[in-house]
Amino acid sequence: MPGWTDYIGQIIFIIFMIMLFTGANQKIQMKIWAYDIRNKLNIIKSYVDEGRKRIEDAMRRFGVKEPSPIVSKYLEFFVIEPVDKEPIDIIRRLDHLIRTRENVYRDTLARILPSIGKHERSLLESSLEIVGALNSVYKTVRHYLLLGEKHNNWILLMQLEFLMPEIMRIVDTYRRALDPFMTGKPVGDSVGPLLAYRFIEKNKVLSKRVIEDTMVVETWFEGRRVYVVKAEGPGSNVGKPGKVIASLVEELNGNVDLVITVDAALKLEGEEDGEIAEGVGAAIGDPGPEKIAIERATSKYGIPLRALVIKMGLQEALCTMKKELYEAVDRALEYVERLIRENTREGATVIIAGIGNTIGVP
Repeated sequence: MPGWTDYIGQIIFIIFMIMLFTGANQKIQMKIWAYDIRNKLNIIKSYVDEGRKRIEDAMRRFGVKEPSPIVSKYLEFFVIEPVDKEPIDIIRRLDHLIRTRENVYRDTLARILPSIGKHERSLLESSLEIVGALNSVYKTVRHYLLLGEKHNNWILLMQLEFLMPEIMRIVDTYRRALDPFMTGKPVGDSVGPLLAYRFIEKNKVLSKRVIEDTMVVETWFEGRRVYVVKAEGPGSNVGKPGKVIASLVEELNGNVDLVITVDAALKLEGEEDGEIAEGVGAAIGDPGPEKIAIERATSKYGIPLRALVIKMGLQEALCTMKKELYEAVDRALEYVERLIRENTREGATVIIAGIGNTIGVP
């Protein structure tokens, strides 16, 4: 006679077959995935609320009585990309949209916060962008979660569940980035401007001017005239290095022997923070207008365009600068000086561009 274990086994088999043919197993799995995603979504929402509160508190300290409507406006602010089916003048149109967006942010903050300087306002501007990015991630994840539940789409929920660890890593990076951008500390992306600042400090300064939030410092290095281009600090600012370099090349009638761009670059897994790599081209991570301005100016006059990057992870790029990156700037500066010596003679004219956000760097 069959024992109790056989009956239990048969019952389990029957239950399994019922679940298999009715899709109950998928529904249970969907509930598990949705529960986990919703928990992580609540964490993202808490990050958004925390960042929003910090910005509103800062605005209140600067005299804004009702900051909430202003913050709400910029959390939903968007830019529509230009038409790319007609590529003619797309760079000019994209540049126009980028500048318009920047002007909207700056003019609004200048109007509601007239008592603070532009560097302090730039920190609030960048902080708003960070919280806006967090809010965008929150709403996107929520959209796909609700869409998957609405249509019982277990494949969509499965894909979202598998993406959540990477999404949470990025979200945590943005949350951590809010602190340096609220307080004005240098971040990993500041390695380019910091290198430029160090070069200026080491050498004789002949002249200095500011064009479109971008510094142009003329220096003298071992018998060579070196123009150093970097965003004006110490606020959160990337400047307009492409436009300024193009203007400077034209001002010098193309008599430039070498252009070197230095920027941060995202590392691959397995690479170390602070690794330095050399290449050819414009090391700048903008949407296009600044990079193409450098390429057009150098190609017009046949000027060698060299690139130097300091590698780091996303978290290191957006958060307070680590010791390894700080030390890498000194090594990169020696590398730049060696490039100038090896590729130019005395009497040459060189342009060095320290690309990146100059937050915390004068």
